[in-house]
Amino acid sequence: MDFGIFLVAMSALIFGADFIVKESERIALHFNISHFVIGATLVAFGTSLPEMAASMMASAQGKSDMAVANVVGSVIFNITLVLGIVFFISKKMVPNRELFSLDSAWVVIPLVLFFIMIQDGEISRVDGALYLLLMVSYLIFLFTYSRDDLEGDIDEDLSKEKFKWGRTILLLLVGFALTIGGANFVIESGTNIARTFGVSEWIIGLFLIALGTSLPELVVSVVAIRKGNAEMSIGNIIGSNVANFSMVLGSASLLNPLTVDLIATKFDMFIMAAASITLVFILANKLYNKAGAIFLLIILALFIQNSLT
Repeated sequence: MDFGIFLVAMSALIFGADFIVKESERIALHFNISHFVIGATLVAFGTSLPEMAASMMASAQGKSDMAVANVVGSVIFNITLVLGIVFFISKKMVPNRELFSLDSAWVVIPLVLFFIMIQDGEISRVDGALYLLLMVSYLIFLFTYSRDDLEGDIDEDLSKEKFKWGRTILLLLVGFALTIGGANFVIESGTNIARTFGVSEWIIGLFLIALGTSLPELVVSVVAIRKGNAEMSIGNIIGSNVANFSMVLGSASLLNPLTVDLIATKFDMFIMAAASITLVFILANKLYNKAGAIFLLIILALFIQNSLT
């Protein structure tokens, strides 16, 4: 029964995020915002809503391990699995944006802050507030340094459609309802599954929930790259990871301080750092190809092998 509830709830999360992403993109394109900014903001936030809802529900229920593991696992899967697949299937990726000089710092800064914050074994409410300020800083950065990208990047087919605020708002509300409601049932069923098999909540959060809530990023990124939109694909992952650290952990820790077992989780933290550093290396050398994909998928394989043994 719990497995069925888990699958239905996860589907609700994904479909809810899909509604939000599509309508957010419709709004962004209506106002002629660049694909990278769309990917790094509206699409990234939309695809991060499952993680945010799941971690906030876990935090509200006092399940710190599940709340933090969801973020750690999502960051790992976003970089290694999602970008690994994107780089592997793409024939040629030539982003117009200078990703390394403009955006690589945003791969590293949230990660560094995370490791500083957890040295006392807790992400406090103060830490959470600081993370939310980081999110504000990221938004200011994007719209300040992306002005040159804002012209001539609108979807022609979508621009021909008549924009209707009523329809868009309704679908956004449906998306939020599915996302938040689904998150609640994911946490409950996930906890029951963990107890049935004697698996820790950390592992459930790290794999079942993190992998499930990373599916929207995977779907959006693959569709974007299939349409030749490298900026949206990479922007989605960079923006999603910034949102996972700042918006997701920030919001969850404001509800309840989140405890972190540094000894028990050190390998997963190391893999998260390794994946982030590898992404910076790929951005620096523009390895948006099968070579970059292999680097990322090797890290993913090591992560899965160690965590399941």
